[in-house]
Amino acid sequence: MRQIILDTETTGLDPNQGHRIIEVAAVEMVNRRLTGNHLHRYVNPDRNIDAGAMQVHGITPEFLQDKPRFADVAQEFVDFIQGAELIIHNAPFDVGFLNMELRLLAMQPLPTWCDGVIDTLAMAKALRPGQRNNLDALCKYYGVDNTARTLHGALVDCELLAAVYLALTRGQESLSIGLEARSVEADQAAARARPKPVLLQAYPEELASHASLLEAISKDSKGACLWNAAPPVLDAHAHQDAHAIQGTNG
Repeated sequence: MRQIILDTETTGLDPNQGHRIIEVAAVEMVNRRLTGNHLHRYVNPDRNIDAGAMQVHGITPEFLQDKPRFADVAQEFVDFIQGAELIIHNAPFDVGFLNMELRLLAMQPLPTWCDGVIDTLAMAKALRPGQRNNLDALCKYYGVDNTARTLHGALVDCELLAAVYLALTRGQESLSIGLEARSVEADQAAARARPKPVLLQAYPEELASHASLLEAISKDSKGACLWNAAPPVLDAHAHQDAHAIQGTNG
């Protein structure tokens, strides 16, 4: 299972007002383990950055002057996420900006390139209704060390979100592991050689004692015992032993 944890930083809050992506990061996870493979690019938006946005991520227009445009990294980006499931915190925000950038380049929208999107903010709200569920709050709740996060940055946020996502879904993972372990144990038990059962035969005196006991019970119940309704079923050895006992008593 290939998943991509994805984050962007932008010039503002609304792509419909002309705001653009200035940083994009994507971190690869396969079978719930980070592979170390990632994509991280700063992008020159060819426009000013809102003061409020700069306070959040600390990226300035001067820093972006020599960076590539989104058109220069778009193909590399879609190739990296191709066929993977995307994990994004507050997915509508990032998806809206990415779709806008792709549309400006006459490229297909994000769902064409990926295999679905998981919104960890929606997931956290369902698990923790009424709580603060931004990335810092979730890091604190799940014990994820975010001391390196002084400002928002796409790459560091992806790495933190990966840890938070694993914590959010750990119950599912534990259930799966438990079921798999029980299945393995059951298979091993089925394959294990069974010992041959040991058949113990009663001694003649034991059979005689048992017959005397049954006869006494039958007399006390005046013949109402169930074993008097049908002849007893005995195996061959017991049948022979019974005949021997009768011969002895006869």
